[in-house]
Amino acid sequence: MIAALMPTYNRADLAFEHGEGCWLYTADGRRFLDFGAGIATSSLGHGHKGLTDAIAKQAHKVMHVSNLYRVPQAEELAARLVAATFADSVFFCNSGAEANEGMVKMIRKAQHDNGHPERYRVICFEGAFHGRTLAMLAATGNAKYLKGFGPEVDGFDHVPFNNLNALRDAITPQTAGIIIEPVQGEGGIRPAQLQFLRDLRTTCDEFGIFLGMDEVQCGMGRTGKLFAHEWAGITPDVMSIAKGIAGGFPMGAILAKEHLAKSLYAGTHGTTFGGNPLACAAGNAVLDVVLADGFLADVDRRARKLWFALVDLAAEFPTVFEEARGAGLIVGLKCVVPNTEVQDAFMAEGLLSVGAGDNVVRLVPPLVVTDADIDTALEMMRHGAMRCLPQPAIMAAK
Repeated sequence: MIAALMPTYNRADLAFEHGEGCWLYTADGRRFLDFGAGIATSSLGHGHKGLTDAIAKQAHKVMHVSNLYRVPQAEELAARLVAATFADSVFFCNSGAEANEGMVKMIRKAQHDNGHPERYRVICFEGAFHGRTLAMLAATGNAKYLKGFGPEVDGFDHVPFNNLNALRDAITPQTAGIIIEPVQGEGGIRPAQLQFLRDLRTTCDEFGIFLGMDEVQCGMGRTGKLFAHEWAGITPDVMSIAKGIAGGFPMGAILAKEHLAKSLYAGTHGTTFGGNPLACAAGNAVLDVVLADGFLADVDRRARKLWFALVDLAAEFPTVFEEARGAGLIVGLKCVVPNTEVQDAFMAEGLLSVGAGDNVVRLVPPLVVTDADIDTALEMMRHGAMRCLPQPAIMAAK
């Protein structure tokens, strides 16, 4: 008989009662160092006072009113995001997939309104992950995720990641834009080359198409800048964000320049829950922390510490790890042994991680991870790696 909770996930047999900082605790008193952060979502960790107080305070006032009325909390959050980014306007929604759907709609609608209704196709990249809706499955292009869901939604073309020649060859008179993750998360923690991002900006300008960034996973401070594309010194036309922007409260957003944002006027797009007072109170509380003086610089410093240690770890255990990958606090270890084996070994040591494509174990701790947390995690990873060694190698390591 099927479970009451639909079995769409292979869940670990762990249930957490509470959390504090980067640590999660089960009801029976076990604790785990959380380097999964709800899949890069719990940006301020667990039990953060500023975030939880903001949510509780707003919940006691009003949680939801719909977008039939003004939402001052949304107006404030949008203004702060505009001031901190390339964007001129923001649309709030509920998830990364929904933000990506809206981004594609905006790209298509702007081309239509500019006199190019034939431009509706969007170029995406092999290894991408843009969400689980029917259209975003097509944008992702992964045959495993598409299987069994009927005809693939039309309008998406795929080219190899970091390959400018292939990208330019794929542009046709029907191309409306390009969408890229500056760091592919689900696809195996693969960063885009910074020059490639710059070349994409130049190419979009050359062909009159729009550049969209999917920063659902790698954005909101995770790379040591507010958004990952900033490392390349470019600005997109539009960007999707979600996950960490409200610290674990469900929220997504589309940030856009005016020449795209103006294409979604009243009646062209909408959402019931998006941008409600409670979600935006959480979003503002996260921004209070992330935009504070020195916070992102400290994320960058701690991320570099973690990175160099992971490089050393991979070198120490070449029969377990092939290499370290990533940028900032979205990093991973490409494994030689099955990544599920490594995840289990890490969990046995008390460290939570997340699987990713290309046999990678993903490490995406909360942005508030401390130096002590990193030291502890590295010791757990080393012990976990030893669990994955063949028996003779284990004896030699001892």
